Amino acid sequence: MNDRLPHEKGFHVSWDQLHRDARALAWRLDGKGPEDGAWRGIVAITRGGMAPAMIVARELDVRTVDTISVKSYNHQAQSDAQVIKSPQADLMGDQGEGILIVDDLVDSGKTLALVRKLYPKAHFATVYAKPQGREMVDSYITEVSQDTWIFFPWDMALQYVEPYRGT
Repeated sequence: MNDRLPHEKGFHVSWDQLHRDARALAWRLDGKGPEDGAWRGIVAITRGGMAPAMIVARELDVRTVDTISVKSYNHQAQSDAQVIKSPQADLMGDQGEGILIVDDLVDSGKTLALVRKLYPKAHFATVYAKPQGREMVDSYITEVSQDTWIFFPWDMALQYVEPYRGT
């Protein structure tokens, strides 16, 4: 029997670690674009994909960056994914060909399934991947177990923590 709460099996990601992992993702994607190895643009899935997409864009010298906003959580409960902001249609061209779509994490795969349906020719990359959604992503850096909760640096605040043995 597991007495831990779901968030207690945590993987804490610092800003430094996220930066290293996003750079590793860029290195993995370097030269893999369809236009002589280059990507026409990058689309970040908001909000979690924005920081990794910025790092990947810098590393690969891609100047065209847009966003797609997908809402799939409402007050900590997962619901049906829906697009609430799309990238520019002229950027996406023919079903996303030559576009790199970046997110921080693929979990269940529902968000990426929706975006992949819209842009089936795009390349999907995440920094972290869980088994249930892994088939929705083309490239990723680190796999974590499905029951691991990833604590991203933008969700955390620095504060004092009591030591185990008191003060």
